[in-house]
Order: sequence, then C-alpha cells, then structure tokens
Amino acid sequence: MLTLANAKADTVLIYGDSLSASYGMPQAQGWVNLLQKMLPQHQIINASVSGETTAGGLQRLPALLNDIKPDLIFIELGGNDGLRGFPIKQLTQNVTSMVQLAQASGTKVLLSEVMVPPNYGPRYAKQFNQVFQKISDKESVILVPFFMTQIATNSSLMQADGIHPNTDAQAHIQRFMQPWIVNNLN
Repeated sequence: MLTLANAKADTVLIYGDSLSASYGMPQAQGWVNLLQKMLPQHQIINASVSGETTAGGLQRLPALLNDIKPDLIFIELGGNDGLRGFPIKQLTQNVTSMVQLAQASGTKVLLSEVMVPPNYGPRYAKQFNQVFQKISDKESVILVPFFMTQIATNSSLMQADGIHPNTDAQAHIQRFMQPWIVNNLN
C-alpha cells in the first residue's frame, strides 16, 4: 500500500459524467476535490462533464491523454447512454475504445461499473449492467464497483432529482474511491 512517506507524485485523471462533475453543487464540495485534499501529494484532474456520453468521452479522450499524460485514469461513463436508451453495442465499443486508448498511452485504467434503473425494461438494464464486467475481463482492467450503489437507495444522500448525489454523499464517495485510487498508483 502506498503511504504518504513513500509516495511519488502521480497524476490521476477522473473521467466521468455528472456523478463525478459535482452536478448541483460547487466543485469544491465534490468528491474529486475532497479526494485531492486527502491526497495532496498527487495531482488529481477532474475532466468529468455533466451529461457526457461514452461517444463524447471517446472523442475528448485522445487530447486529454496527450496533454495530461496521466498515470491512472478512472473511467466512470455510460450512465447517460443508458438513460437515453443507446444501443448496448455502441456503449460496449465506446468504453472498450476508451480503455484501449488509455492503455496504449501507458495509463493504468480503473473502470467503473455503471448501472441504470430498469427504465427501458429489465432486459436492457441487465445487458447494460453486464457491459462493464465483460470489458474489464476482456481488456484486463480493474473494475471498480459502482460508487452509487449504496447512495442511490438512501434519499438523504440524493438530490431532489433522485439521480445525483447531494453534498452529504460526496464524502462517502471520496472514502469509497480513495483506496481504489491509492492502491492502484504505481
């Protein structure tokens, strides 16, 4: 395990959607900023965009990898694809391409599991939810359990829209994510 005493400065790219982009609150209160405060020896860059789809993420990623040259990337994208009912094949191709681009650049990948409610039926939700495990297995990347699993069922941690975590949830997410980040830095 990496400790403050022996840690070298690594760059971590958080690459997600509104769940990581501090939607509905100042960025300073979001989990990524809280994580940066807990890991001041590392540079944590939040390139998350509210509303981002996997197609948009794929389009933006090459330039970010080239400019930032992160040591580690946490990819948390796909929820907006699911909420819009995008085809599973398109989701799979886009996420796989992002993982492969990051790996080709020498960046270690953490892939977030993403789940959607059964808005489009249980068959679609099941297929959607399986995509991330399949990509993790095929591309040999670490799959991080969806950080919203425990939060989404607790209304006191959710914004009024029932989709986004509130400010109280951000510390929970930071505590959940910190060991995944720290334990996967070189």
